[in-house]
Parts: sequence; C-alpha cells; structure tokens
Amino acid sequence: MFTHALPQKLCSQRILSLRTIESARCAGPLLVARTQLSPPLCSIGHGLATLQHSSTPARPHFRSFQETILTSAPRRSIACSAAAAAPVSAALAHASGLWRIWAVLSCCAALGFISERHRIGRELSGPLVATLLGLLASNLGLIPSVSAQYEVVNKFLLPLAVPLLLFTADIRRVFRETGKLLVVFVMGSVATIVGTLAAAKLFPLVALGQDAWKVAAALCARHIGGAVNYVAVADATGMSASVQSAGLAADNLVCAVYFTTLFYLARTIPPDTAAAPESGAAPASTSKEGMKVLEGAVAVAVSAVICWLAMEVQVHYQLAGFLIPIATAITVVLATAAPKLLAPLEHSAEAIAGLLMMFFFSAIGANSSVSAVITTAPSIFFFCLLQIALHLTILLGLGRLFGFSRRDVLIASNANVGGPTTAAGMAAAKGWKSSITPALLVGTFGYATATFISLAGGRVGLMKMMT
Repeated sequence: MFTHALPQKLCSQRILSLRTIESARCAGPLLVARTQLSPPLCSIGHGLATLQHSSTPARPHFRSFQETILTSAPRRSIACSAAAAAPVSAALAHASGLWRIWAVLSCCAALGFISERHRIGRELSGPLVATLLGLLASNLGLIPSVSAQYEVVNKFLLPLAVPLLLFTADIRRVFRETGKLLVVFVMGSVATIVGTLAAAKLFPLVALGQDAWKVAAALCARHIGGAVNYVAVADATGMSASVQSAGLAADNLVCAVYFTTLFYLARTIPPDTAAAPESGAAPASTSKEGMKVLEGAVAVAVSAVICWLAMEVQVHYQLAGFLIPIATAITVVLATAAPKLLAPLEHSAEAIAGLLMMFFFSAIGANSSVSAVITTAPSIFFFCLLQIALHLTILLGLGRLFGFSRRDVLIASNANVGGPTTAAGMAAAKGWKSSITPALLVGTFGYATATFISLAGGRVGLMKMMT
C-alpha cells in the first residue's frame, strides 16, 4: 500500500511544482529562480530519482503522466512567452507611431523655416508652408489627422508660446511706433468683421447646429489676429473637434490663395533700398540673432509661470477653455506695466516662440482633414473664401479712399490674416525694412485683441444670427 501510494503522492506534488514553475516563468526570471531552488521541489526531485533506481517498477500510467507533464512544460513556456511578448510588441509599435508623428511635425517645422530662404517660401510664408506640409502629410496617410499628440501641441506648446510672443506687447509702444499702419490694421479688423457677418448671412452653416456660430467666431478671430486666436476661440466656445478640424482645413486652403494674391498685388511696389534682399537671406521674422541660453531659459520660465497663473484663474472662476485669453491678458498687462523687465528677454523669447509656433502650424495642418470639409460641411470653405475676399476688397477700397499706401494696406492685411510672423516676413522679403518692426507690433496687437473681440461678437451677434 505504501509503495503504491507513494508514487501517486509524489506525482501530485510534482504536478503542483511544475505548475508553480510555469506560473513563475510567466511572472519573471527572478521568481523562476526562487521557485526552482525551493526545498520542497528539491526533495520531490530527489524522491523521483530514488524511485527511478528502485527495484519497484513505476506504474505505466504514472510514467506516461509524468512524461506528459514534463514534455508539455516547454510548450506552456513558449505560449506564455508569446502572450507576454504581444503587449510589449503593441507598446513598441505605438511608441514608434508617436515618434513618427513628432518626426514629421519636426520636418514640417524645419522646412517652414528653410522655405523662407527661397522665393516661393517667402511669398507663401514659412508658417503657411509648414501648415500645408502638415496638411499634405496627414491627408496622404503618412501620419493620422487625429492624434493626442496634436492636443499636446495645442494644450502645452501653444500656451507656452503665447506669452513669449507678447513680451513686446507694450500697448504704449504699439501706438507710438506703428503710426498709420495701426490705423490700417484696425480698418482691416473691421473689414474682417463685416466679411464674417456677410458670410454668415449667405452661408449660415445650418448643418453644423450649435457649432455654426462658434466656427464663424473662430474664423473671425483667425482673420483679425491669426491661427493662435482661432484655437483660443475654439477652446473657449467648446467647438467640437471635427468642426474645428474642418474649419482649419478650409482656411488653410483659402489662405494659400490669399497669400499668393498679396504678393501679386505687391509686385510693383519697390523696396526701401536699391537692391532687394538676396535669395539666400533669411527674413527678419525668422532671423533669431542675439538669442542666449540664459535669457531663453528665463523667458520660458516666465512664460510657464504666466500659464500656471492663468490656469489657476481659469479653475478658480470656472472659465473652461480660457487659458490662452487669460494668459494673453496677464502678459499684455505685464509688458505694458514693466516693459524694461521683459526687454532683455525679447530676442530669446522671439526665437523660442518662433520654433514653438512652427510646431503649432505643422500640427494644425496635420490636424486638418480635407475629407472632413467635404463630409462635415463643404460650405465652410465658401464661408472662408467669402470672408477673406471681402476683407481684402473692403480694405483695399478704404485704403484708396483715405489715401493710405498700398504697401501699408497689404502689410496690415497680412498681419490680420497671418499674424506678426507672416507680416514681418513679407516686409523683409519685399525689402521694406522700415516696415518690419511696425508689422511685428501690429501683428502682436492682433494676437492680444482678436480673441476677445471675436468672443464678444460671436456671443452677441453671430449666436443670434446662426442658431
């Protein structure tokens, strides 16, 4: 009885031990080592070895069962390893996809800067080139048109760039140094508002429901200050992601035609000097001379603190989506109240902001889907087209009526639609050196005011017209 029961008892212990080993193998090498060296397992192994050399033969059913357990263990280990490797492979593939997105965005940003050294890039502007390249990459399937990485750009890089852009937003300096250009810029802003109201009347975007007035207000902000203001208004109004993407895609396509038209209208206006800028020279908007690491680090720190304070205000007063408008207000107040405090940081802040903004332009291009325009609301494209066409037509007419130069009109319009970087880039590309700083200042003024103007106009006028 004892010799008959002993193999069965040892067999059951052996089965339990093998299962423990297999579980340990799945858990990790350290646990395997500890399990294999445990005293009970060594004792069982010694007992089995003794039985194999004993005069009492092992029962056939016990031997076959033991062989089955021993031979199936490697198969279990392979299956367990495959199961453990599957999540690792998926994680690596996901990480590779994320790096592909950032690699493409980086290339688009770099090519945006490089393009401004060539005629076609100067005419379109580096930001628009970066945007169009991002749009091309996503619509060709190289990167997705929807990704959480674009949210990283919009939620972190863009808010960090906004205060850096506004370190020069001393309102007193803007009024003092821009002269007639500021008046033309304000006229251009009014022309954009008129164009928005007319487009809302002809293309009410009924298919978008509650998002109709929101995208109209965002596009109004876009064509008073720039793309930064479009995102700020979209966040503040709670616009749906699909409509936001469709609006950006439609606007990017229209802007490509718009900027080309601006340079065509400026073809006969001579530069300030006898010679135009060399083809290989970088425009002032992208020339970042005087950047220093220390000042750059301090500038980023100041910008981050401003964003943090803006977020605290947003949370305290429950103003969801108002991070950028609040950060804008804080920076403008600081730049106006203490301009000497921020003056040493201006050059480095401009350089870092320029790089961050190129990532932003690349991301808004990548996040724009042409198919979304077709499937969501094709009328958004015609809304943008009419809005910008009326803006430029009205501004050209008012400029001629009140005797403003064609040059000031075109720079002001560029600052309205593109922002300070594209306006200064155009002035540099055409050799209008005396207009570079005023273009930057009025464009910065647009960044500082467009969001608030469009939010107020959207809630007071567009909401009633389009809902």
